[in-house]
Amino acid sequence: MALLVRFVGLVILFAAIAAALASFFYNKAAEADQASRVALQANVRLRDHIAVLEGVRALYQSAPNSSGPGIRAYLAALQPQIHTPGMEGVGIALAMRQGNPAAAEARLRANYGRNVAVWPITDQPIGFPIILVEPHTPRRNYALGYDMYSEPVRREAMRRAWQTGRPAASGIVQLVQEKGLRNKQPGFLIYVPVYASPSAPTLAPAGERPDAAAVATAANTRPIEAFVYAPFRTHDLMTALLGSQLDAIEGLEIYAGDGPSAPLVFRHGKLGWDAHEQRLRVADHQWTMRISYGRFLERFGRPLGIFLFGAALALLATQLHRVQRRRIGAFQALAEERARHAEDRELMIGEMAHRMKNAFARIGALARITLRESSDFDDFEVKFDGRLRALSDAKQMIVTGAVDTVDLRQIIHRELGLAGWSSDQLAGVNGPAVRLNEEGAQALALTVHELVTNSVKYGALACHGDLSVGWRREDGNVILSWIETSLPETPQIDQDSFGTLFIRTLIERQLKGSWDRSITDHGLAIAIRWADRDGAAPPPD
Repeated sequence: MALLVRFVGLVILFAAIAAALASFFYNKAAEADQASRVALQANVRLRDHIAVLEGVRALYQSAPNSSGPGIRAYLAALQPQIHTPGMEGVGIALAMRQGNPAAAEARLRANYGRNVAVWPITDQPIGFPIILVEPHTPRRNYALGYDMYSEPVRREAMRRAWQTGRPAASGIVQLVQEKGLRNKQPGFLIYVPVYASPSAPTLAPAGERPDAAAVATAANTRPIEAFVYAPFRTHDLMTALLGSQLDAIEGLEIYAGDGPSAPLVFRHGKLGWDAHEQRLRVADHQWTMRISYGRFLERFGRPLGIFLFGAALALLATQLHRVQRRRIGAFQALAEERARHAEDRELMIGEMAHRMKNAFARIGALARITLRESSDFDDFEVKFDGRLRALSDAKQMIVTGAVDTVDLRQIIHRELGLAGWSSDQLAGVNGPAVRLNEEGAQALALTVHELVTNSVKYGALACHGDLSVGWRREDGNVILSWIETSLPETPQIDQDSFGTLFIRTLIERQLKGSWDRSITDHGLAIAIRWADRDGAAPPPD
């Protein structure tokens, strides 16, 4: 069960981790897909701008002499400012030999009804001045007559378009029409070449036309007559391309080239760490768009919530198992404790039965011995009561002390105290601490009781002599000395009385020891010897 619960917890945890990772990568893929759609939309709209330029080129090639009115009418109907926002008009840059701007200036005069000079004067053998920019606005007047081939960045893009025949985008420049604006923006231009044909009509009033052959020789490519171009302000273009989608974007950066090392041309908001990189196709250039949506809750909140929910389930399953195990453990411990208590009760009952049996056996033996040595019932009662009390006192010492052994000093002091000795006299009865088990305590209690009884009747305790009691350890044995002196008569020990036999039986059988009696002139000496079972035990407190 424990392994199964752990396995289920791990399965839940791993499933939560897998779901959280899946949610994370799904959200990341969804954002990447959305960024890709934004880039696709921008690329489609940029191609729409190029399509407008190609349409103007086709119109110009069909009737170059009437390019001004025709292009105006075409753009008025097309409305590129609405359908292709971000484009700063559409223009024509006419080819000319440097130092011979007459044809270009004639076109400017025909298109705008006033004299506009070609500028600036450069050291390039050829030039491409602007002869038309439509739809016309006052700030676009600054661009009329400007020779775009005179500026290196524009010239490089024009040469690529001239050589490939495809639309070409310039690098980032400052548009000429920005001259009159307070808030200037970086810009760029897209060029579409218009190649010359052998049957092209005369472009100048004096019968001259641009020397296309000279232009072609300078560029080492096909003869070219003009460029159709469109200028763009980068901020206005990107704002127009993306429109309301910018509101859903946290950060956006657009670089005019490959990667963040290229010039930054547009920035919106603050780019996050999780930016998605996309490519924008601007004519023949590739720009980089980095976009981030900042959806922290969608990216991390949902996976984190899934993970925490799964972890909580796994933890809950583990905790429930632990609680169940603790309950089962508590029940098992309670059952074991009850079983131990039952065993202890049985053991105690058995021990009590055994001890009661032994006690009754001792009492029976004590009664039989006392009966044999008693002269009448009164004598039996006195002797049996004293011996039974001694036996009871020894047992009481063990029970009330809640111990398994009894101190020898307690037994002797109790019996002598009952015989009338004062506390001062008892203080002189001393010896090392000797602990006796139940058998030894009962045997010595009865033995000391018999000695005290005999002394009260015939000896020193009857106030007819002196009594000295003490014990010592010697050669692994305990020796208890009982010495009576100054007695009125010398004791007779030739024959053993019932009391003597009783004492000997107690010492030899229960105490597993021995005793010696000897008499002196008006004196009696008794030495009881038994094995020392606890050695030099410390004295009791």
